[in-house]
Amino acid sequence: MTVLAISKLRYTYPGRPPIAFPDYVLGAGEVAALVGPSGSGKSTLLMLIAGLLKIQSGQVEVDGKSVSAGAGSAGDRQRSKSIGMVLQSFQLLPRLTILENLTVAQFLAGRPADRPAALRALDALGIAELAHEVPYRLSRGQVQRASIARAVVNRPALILADEPTSSLDDAAADSALDLLIGESRRRGAALLIATHDSRVKRYVPNIVALAAQVQA
Repeated sequence: MTVLAISKLRYTYPGRPPIAFPDYVLGAGEVAALVGPSGSGKSTLLMLIAGLLKIQSGQVEVDGKSVSAGAGSAGDRQRSKSIGMVLQSFQLLPRLTILENLTVAQFLAGRPADRPAALRALDALGIAELAHEVPYRLSRGQVQRASIARAVVNRPALILADEPTSSLDDAAADSALDLLIGESRRRGAALLIATHDSRVKRYVPNIVALAAQVQA
């Protein structure tokens, strides 16, 4: 089943040449790495897929629905249900416990708070005992696991990961990729990893290469 479909997508920042993205399809349970030189648009593409940037030209569909079609809070809730994100800085809410971070993700997706489901997500990643801790009391690896748990708690069809191995040593990078790929496949979600880290290619042979910016 197709989870992500990109067609004729282009994006232009003011005063800069347009970024043209390749057409691409990603299915349920599949994993791909998005690679390219600095400025090729890796983070831009993730933001377009997630609905954080407005699509100017072309089409993005996630789980059979056009990303550009949903506007306002209803569209935001639909994307929160369909898409989970693991950001480079993890961006957990610092004043909330790990469990509360997951239940907030449920709320943003328009779901009722489901603490048992959130605890199961934490347990699957080996950190259920840290549910009532706040992020600053956790190690980087534990925060990383919590971020992955937050991304998968709503059972999204698509998981987007932006530079998840940046600044990690080899052992920590291997662990992060094992967790991300293993959890996405266990849940049947498609996974797209934006990265400049050549180590990711050992885990993800499916590569989507972005070119440098081109003139219109």
